[in-house]
Amino acid sequence: MGHLFALGWLILLIAAINIEAKKKPSINTSTKCLGNVMRVDVGPLGGKLLEVGVVINNSAILLTPSLASQCGFSMKIDHLGNAMIYTSLQNCFAQNVKDEAFTTAFQLRFHGSQLAEDEIYQMAETCHYTAWACREIICDHNYMEVSVKRAAPDNYVLPKNPIPEARAMLGHLQRSAEKRPIDAGFRMTTITFFTPAEKVMKVIDAQRSGHGIANTPKRLVLRSPKTSPETYTQNVAGVPMLVVKTSTVFEKKWLVTRIDAAAACPIQEGSVFFTADTITWYLPRRIDPLISFGQPKLLEVYMGIDGQRLDAAEIEARRYSLTVTDTYIISVIPIGAVGGYYKSHVQDGQYHISYTVEPMIEMFWTEDATHEGTRYKVFFPITTPLLPRPPQVTDRTIAAERVFKLELGYFCPDVALVNITFPSEVLSVTECRARGINVLEHMSPNSSYKVFTLEVPFTDPVVQQTSQEGATVYSLHLVFGLVVLDDFAPFSHAAYVQATLENIVPPSVSGGCDYQNFYVLVKYGTQGLNFQTAVGKQILTQSLAQQYGFAENGTHFSFVVPFFDPAVVFEAVELSSIKSRLDVTLRNLETNTIIKEFSVACNFISSLTECFPNGTMTALAVKLESVPGLNPSQLTLRDPTCGPTYSDERYAYFVFTGNSCGTTRKFLPNMMMYENEISLPDELGAKRASNSEEPEYELKVSCYYDINTTYAVAFQPRQRRNEPYAENAKGQLQVAMRLALDDSYSVFHRVEDYPITKYLQQPLYFEVELLTPASPEVSVELENCWATLDQDRTSRPRWNLIINGCANPVDQYQVIFHPVWTDARVQYPSHFKRFEVKMFAFAQDQEDLSRQLFVHCDVMICDARNPLGGVCNGQCMNPDNGNKGQRRAVSDEDKFNHVSLGPIRIS
Repeated sequence: MGHLFALGWLILLIAAINIEAKKKPSINTSTKCLGNVMRVDVGPLGGKLLEVGVVINNSAILLTPSLASQCGFSMKIDHLGNAMIYTSLQNCFAQNVKDEAFTTAFQLRFHGSQLAEDEIYQMAETCHYTAWACREIICDHNYMEVSVKRAAPDNYVLPKNPIPEARAMLGHLQRSAEKRPIDAGFRMTTITFFTPAEKVMKVIDAQRSGHGIANTPKRLVLRSPKTSPETYTQNVAGVPMLVVKTSTVFEKKWLVTRIDAAAACPIQEGSVFFTADTITWYLPRRIDPLISFGQPKLLEVYMGIDGQRLDAAEIEARRYSLTVTDTYIISVIPIGAVGGYYKSHVQDGQYHISYTVEPMIEMFWTEDATHEGTRYKVFFPITTPLLPRPPQVTDRTIAAERVFKLELGYFCPDVALVNITFPSEVLSVTECRARGINVLEHMSPNSSYKVFTLEVPFTDPVVQQTSQEGATVYSLHLVFGLVVLDDFAPFSHAAYVQATLENIVPPSVSGGCDYQNFYVLVKYGTQGLNFQTAVGKQILTQSLAQQYGFAENGTHFSFVVPFFDPAVVFEAVELSSIKSRLDVTLRNLETNTIIKEFSVACNFISSLTECFPNGTMTALAVKLESVPGLNPSQLTLRDPTCGPTYSDERYAYFVFTGNSCGTTRKFLPNMMMYENEISLPDELGAKRASNSEEPEYELKVSCYYDINTTYAVAFQPRQRRNEPYAENAKGQLQVAMRLALDDSYSVFHRVEDYPITKYLQQPLYFEVELLTPASPEVSVELENCWATLDQDRTSRPRWNLIINGCANPVDQYQVIFHPVWTDARVQYPSHFKRFEVKMFAFAQDQEDLSRQLFVHCDVMICDARNPLGGVCNGQCMNPDNGNKGQRRAVSDEDKFNHVSLGPIRIS
């Protein structure tokens, strides 16, 4: 009830004012004809003030509360700012056409801020209503209205009858009115109010005291404010009701007639009862002050909301109920149901809410004595008592995100958050947002409640920090300052939250290198293995980890990256080494941000140039980081026709002689130097220079040969002890090569097992055995061993494993020789040679990894009594120049046995 007219009815104007404008407002309007009442919906107002007037003869009259109750107008504004204007069709300003069509013209003025111009809008709406009952009663928010009809019997329009017991009465209603309309010559002179004592007033005096009295062509209309002194309270079936009873005198010369009119409207106290969940409204079925004779017959009952009827399905959907008993019409509405709304209140500094709903009951009955019909309609706003609703703070903080996340609710839409008080300062909502404290307002989907969310970073000064063992405790004290918008009533709510965060030790990376590998150790820190590792530009996948010999123990993991791995970056080429770098990056899996970056750079001893006694020269050119656009396959020697023997995206390998490919010769003291250069051809170099800022690529290749060296050899002859002899015999040397399962050399793959599959990270354990003759004076030696992709031992490409009895010195994964001891299987260790090959040795050409592999060896059989030198001595052929062996030794074919093994598939 407190909303009625509070925003709408302003200063009373005695005279009409001129109409100011005719334009469509920016606010929506609509009209509903609800029987004998019209409803105009306006809104939402959006904070604007609405002033309502009526238009008569091109002039506007401003409606005030007293004028509205006298003339049949009321208004309410809901929680969303929507205005509903109710008006009786027979209001004081309606244009009445034969009591069938009623037109009311409105002027709506919208007041905005002081700087904005008022919006004025006029509208005229017409409702048609012909189903008049003999008597119609309206109980509105602020007035009671009774309209009495005096007409011939055939003018009655009777409604449908849903109540079975009343069907028998319909036949009698045609005989219900024997009176005739009052002749136009009669005029109203006096009116008697029964309070219940009689109180006689002239009609003009009654109108001046606030009553509305009108005589239409067919009806008498009487309207009284509910606060009028001429109304009184009567208890009807235990329900208190406001009653107005009148008798109006009409005079014409010597003739006098009288018309009685009465209305009775319920009040909330005594008729409405509340539980924690429901509202129950009792309306008497028989309203005694309105019954003249006999027993009334109830023909129709309707329930509605905001003046609009609801059908049975709508009542059920909203969980309402309507029950008709012998004594009462009972309406039950759940608190919070659709059709009503909540309102905020502050009482003793605490937050409360109330629920307001406006049900309507409409009845139609007849009296068995007169058979005259009465339509009774009551608009009945109901507001619950104040309900405590303490605000609730929900802590949705996730400590790892390092932000306090709070949710404050639940409030009605008419509550606003004004400021937040912290221990050190008070910040408005705008100031909070300006410094990074996120404050947001959220409405429920049906706009029935409001929630505020607050996000405060742990790093903000208002957050307090204390240290505990291995953790940090973050705490936040705050007081929310709120206000109810309608009356600007302030209230507050205090909250305290805290979060504990373990002290985070981020992951760490360390590493180093030896003469052929990078070694990397990654420690998890306190967050465990929740990051992604990149080695160079490659993600450390499971298969790549296996290739790198990945090892993990719960707190850290380690892996080994070979010097020539694709993840390694070559920074510079020096005289006898290559400076290389390995980059390791740890990234957050969720945000993809870098947690840690680590780089380790080392110089690896590697001779890029090899010089052989026969004049052959080899050179290895590597792609450097400073020239990322270089294609090694395009490199040439001085002679552009001399390209690489083998190349890929990282290397180019050249083989040439001292008298080819533009090689120059220069004599130096005691030595001769052969020199060549590796670079891009002139046309490609010029093109790159014009399109790129990368430096030119040029690598010099030099070989030095002694030309004036004398070796002194000392010897001492002695007399031969025995004469030489020869023993005639025939036989054949038999040599076999096997592949063991492990370095114990106890179990071997069988012939029927081939082809066998080995993974890239697995080592291969080879054994070469001299099967015959079985003599301790004979030994087997390995001259050269190599691998090919084809069964043909002379095919290309070729990987040199053993050269001149020694491990290939330029191979970063060098062969490992294993000693042989006497055991149950080995009688003469000199008949065996065992060596281990790392599978990484074949990883330089990635396209060949899925192909099969064959291993070949040249085997020399030596006499232990007369080794003759070379590999038979068990030493490398070039001990002083062991790193110059990237070739196969050339010897007499008759001195060798050849063995091969395969195929071995690399996975």
